[in-house]
Amino acid sequence: MSSSFEKYQKRRLISSYFSVVISVSLVLFLLGLLGLLVLNSQRVGDFFKEQIAVTIFLKNDAKEVEIIQLKQSLALAEYTKSAEYVSKEQAAEEHSETIGENFTDYLGYNPLQNSIDVHLIAKFVSPAIIEEITSEIKNKKFVDDVVYDQPLIAKLSENVKKISFWVLVISSIFLLIAILLINSSIRLSVYAKRFTIKTMQMVGATKSFIRRPFIRRSVRLGILGATIALIGMGIVLFYLDQTFKELELLQGKLMLVVLFGFIFIMGIFISWVSTYFATQRFLNLRSDELYY
Repeated sequence: MSSSFEKYQKRRLISSYFSVVISVSLVLFLLGLLGLLVLNSQRVGDFFKEQIAVTIFLKNDAKEVEIIQLKQSLALAEYTKSAEYVSKEQAAEEHSETIGENFTDYLGYNPLQNSIDVHLIAKFVSPAIIEEITSEIKNKKFVDDVVYDQPLIAKLSENVKKISFWVLVISSIFLLIAILLINSSIRLSVYAKRFTIKTMQMVGATKSFIRRPFIRRSVRLGILGATIALIGMGIVLFYLDQTFKELELLQGKLMLVVLFGFIFIMGIFISWVSTYFATQRFLNLRSDELYY
């Protein structure tokens, strides 16, 4: 009979430890994913900013040497990510592929102009800076016009700021939720041993002596849960990097190391603090209060 009871208690204890590890790993995994989103929200915003092209249309009488000089000066400019010359023949071919027919045959001539597509570095993609750049380029006599999607740039800059702000707010809220959930799981595991705690206290064991094995065990469970969460984060990060290579998610290695270290330390810290206060609570209860 006692053997069956001991087996039951052992299964119950293992189940309690298992639930703590799962709770810690899931919560830290989700917190880590949110951290990845925080770190890469600016990078994703920068990626979309750098996809916006500033198109410089050249006059038909523009000399080849002038075009080459302009392209080279743009390529060397501090605000330029890339500069590509597009001849009107190339533009006509691309436009024909888009609409599915050769419009030059219908018109009898090519109405398009030679142009240079300039993609700017993300930090220079703002309405005020682009306006300064385009004004300078328009002053050149052989430039006919400079065109870019001004409403899109203004909206993109505004939305990136909003998204970054709300991601930080949500991350802070989720961090609090993570602490509460892990604390709740650990308190339940300590609750299952409340009579053991009180028995040890009644035979003269000090509070620090009673707390020590509980804290040591919870820290080990926290380390295990954090390790599982980090493995999951690594798998997700690797998959995203392979799927969206243009975002270069693995480029900021230092920040990733900091994030992974933070998640690992949080697993240990929350487990330690939660166990400390949980055991302290039962140590301060009277024997008759353990049944409630």
